[in-house]
Amino acid sequence: MIALPVEYPGTAAVKPGFCRNNRESLAALQTETRSNTVPGVRYGIVLFTSDRGITPAAAARAAEEAGFATFYVPEHTHIPVRRTAPHPRTGDASLPDDRYLRTLDPWVSLASAVSVTSRIRLATAVALPVESDPITLAKTIATLDHLSGGRVTVGVGFGWNTDELADHGVPGDRRRTALREYLEAMRALWTQEEARYAGEFVEFGPSWAWPKPVQPQVPVLVGAGGTDRTFRWIARHADGWLTTPAEGDLTGKAARLREIWHAEGRAGDPEVVALGPRPDPEGLGRLAEAGVTEVVFGLPDREPAEVEAWLGRLAGKLGQAALRG
Repeated sequence: MIALPVEYPGTAAVKPGFCRNNRESLAALQTETRSNTVPGVRYGIVLFTSDRGITPAAAARAAEEAGFATFYVPEHTHIPVRRTAPHPRTGDASLPDDRYLRTLDPWVSLASAVSVTSRIRLATAVALPVESDPITLAKTIATLDHLSGGRVTVGVGFGWNTDELADHGVPGDRRRTALREYLEAMRALWTQEEARYAGEFVEFGPSWAWPKPVQPQVPVLVGAGGTDRTFRWIARHADGWLTTPAEGDLTGKAARLREIWHAEGRAGDPEVVALGPRPDPEGLGRLAEAGVTEVVFGLPDREPAEVEAWLGRLAGKLGQAALRG
């Protein structure tokens, strides 16, 4: 997870009668937000979870009531005190946010949201599958998809923190291979009656594993910088791209991804999920024209009433942006 700068929508976007603690006002915004979004673009929320502020369940429920399409959470199992891997945002071993040290488990976080939501998709931005046992993780994700009625999207990363990966026995220079094998092995367990897999990092003989996910194919997004190497990896092994927060030239990069996607023989177009933009109508319109399918906004980890008010203001602002666009 790369920390998103959180934008705080101004109070001018709040609809008359909105109250910080009024869930009915959030629900009223839901219909408007759905009907007034920029055509072809969904809106999602990412909560950099921690052991303070709003819980994932409460945040997911509030996001659903405000009309958002997807609720994302990140993953870091731990942060080694001594590190050589630079953070992509700071360029050195320093961290831009202390929530890296306090991140909640993503699958437990999303599971807590299942019973309090019914529509919003439950996703990771991003998970680090190679830091878990692949057979156990396949079971966890399949169970989450089963219990949620088929609402899971798996956003994955290669892992910028190679020191963290090393503690899990994954060499930094082999992390892409390891992730490919994990995804292939988990898909085998999700789709085959008797699954088996043999690779460098994952190996198991014929095995039974239920439940199977409700979705015939659990969507996988890759969160990484927009390079040809990344786009080839996505076209061969995933379903879409999750941008970095400071990604530039989305129009050119999304076009390049589609070019590589089709060159690899993939049908249709990949998902393109943009992290961290401002909710202004011109910018959202440009993202839609670039082929972005979802725009994701960072959520502050504050107390529930404050977060609900923030979501209401954002939902109202997005509605206004679509009307002007």
